[in-house]
Order: sequence, then C-alpha cells, then structure tokens
Amino acid sequence: MAAENAAAGAAEQGQTAGEYILHHLTFWQNQPPKAVADFSVFNFDSIFFGVVLGALGCWVLWLAARKATSGVPGRFQAAVEILVEMVEGQAKGIVHNAESRKLIAPLALTVFIWIILMNTMDLLPVDLLPAIWAKIYGAAGHDPHHAFLRVVPTADLSMTMGLSLSVLLLCLYYNVKIKGLGGWAHELVTAPFGAHPLLWPFNFIFQMIEFVAKTVSHGMRLFGNMYAGELIFLLIALMGGAFSLSATGLTLAVGHVIAGWAWAVFHILIIVLQAFVFMMLTLVYLGQAHDKH
Repeated sequence: MAAENAAAGAAEQGQTAGEYILHHLTFWQNQPPKAVADFSVFNFDSIFFGVVLGALGCWVLWLAARKATSGVPGRFQAAVEILVEMVEGQAKGIVHNAESRKLIAPLALTVFIWIILMNTMDLLPVDLLPAIWAKIYGAAGHDPHHAFLRVVPTADLSMTMGLSLSVLLLCLYYNVKIKGLGGWAHELVTAPFGAHPLLWPFNFIFQMIEFVAKTVSHGMRLFGNMYAGELIFLLIALMGGAFSLSATGLTLAVGHVIAGWAWAVFHILIIVLQAFVFMMLTLVYLGQAHDKH
C-alpha cells in the first residue's frame, strides 16, 4: 500500500510529481547504462532482493521438509504438501518423461514460490524501504537524494528476462538430451512445414523465431504486469500526498485510502496469477522440448 505522505515529502525535497515517480523507478546501479542493452550495468537492488527472497523461499521449503511427519500434518505442512502436489500434478500432465520430472517438478515449484515472494514486495509501502535506504546512504556521507532503490525484482526486465533465458537453456538441453543432437537438428529443418529440402530454410527460420518469441514473451509478460502494478501504487501514493484541509485535498486523501486498499487486494490476485502463469509456461516449454515431430 502507498505511503500517504508521498507527494508531501517529494515537495519538501523540491521534487515534482514526475521527479518523484522517476526517482522511485530508478535502479541502484554500478553505473548509468550507456545503451538500451548494456550488459556491464548491474542493478544491485534487484540482485539483492532476488537473492534474499530466493534464499527465503528455499529455507521455507527446507523447513517444511525437515518438520514433515508421517502422521496428521499441521497447517504449515499441509499447505506445503498441497502446493507440492499441485505442481507435481501439473508437471505430470505436461512432461511425460518421469526421469525429467525429477528435476522439472522441483524447478517449477521453486520458480512459483520465488516469483510469488518477489511479486509480494510490491505490497510494501512505496516509500518505506527507499526512505530507510536514503537514511543509511546519507549516514555513509553520500547525498540521500541519489539513494535509489527499487524493491520489486520482477519489475526489472533484466531479472524476468534472465529467468526466461534460463528456461530457454533448459529447453535446448532437453531437446538434445531427449532427441539427440542429430535428431534435434533434423527436427529444426523438417518441422513444421515438412521434410522437403526446399522447405529446410523456412523450417529453420520459423523454429528460431519461435524460440525467440517464446523467450521474450515469457519474460515480458511478468515484467509488464509487475511494472504496471508498481507504477499504479506510485500514482496512488501521490493522491495521498495531496492531503490538505480543503475539499479537494480531503477528497484525494479519502480516494487514496480507498484506491490503495482496492488495488492492493486486486494486486494479490495478480501476484499469484503471474507466478502461476510463469510456472505453467515453464512446464509447457520444457514439455514441448520432449515432444518429437
């Protein structure tokens, strides 16, 4: 939920509403990017929160496994077991190779929980962690106005594309493992239009386009939804920051509370749904890598 004093704080620091939003949408980076795609730039905030939340997710699963009993399970164990069975059921229906599922099913479960945790960071007040970081940054002798921090890793395109590229590499691995290098190479030039030699270039180009399109859409879908959600929370925060004793100010303050709670409740559905969609697409793409044409 958004912090009610967002715009007021921005005004005290000499920021306009646009500058306030831009500040919140700027990453904590090792250096400014020199191009649209600059692989020498690292977003430290996305890396930090991604690693911490990934470790937290692994710890929760480890804790559930350590406390598992053969008797009547407690609520925590029952919830984890339901989640594991749900993912395992989806994996069985899509990936029919039992040997491959030993890796793919736990991978899908890990991705699902990890993305939920990263998405959930969007429910924190938009000014909470950035304000804490600004105080730490200022205490270290730096200008607090340059203390940038974005706390939602999945609102970072480099993070979501990194996840989708990892899925692509696994798809390539299973294509070679299941079909053999020669079998996969044969499939690349004979599917989907046929095995006639004149069709080989078209088949290969189509296959490459399919791999690229699936990977880009896989990462962009998650990024787009979470980025939009983050931006809406910032706009709602500006409504609350316009509080004053005037009729317009009171209306904006009340609207901030109503809109903030309504969007937060709706966003919970988006958080879980986007994690589920990413997990299902991961299973579908890995399942397609096992299918022979």
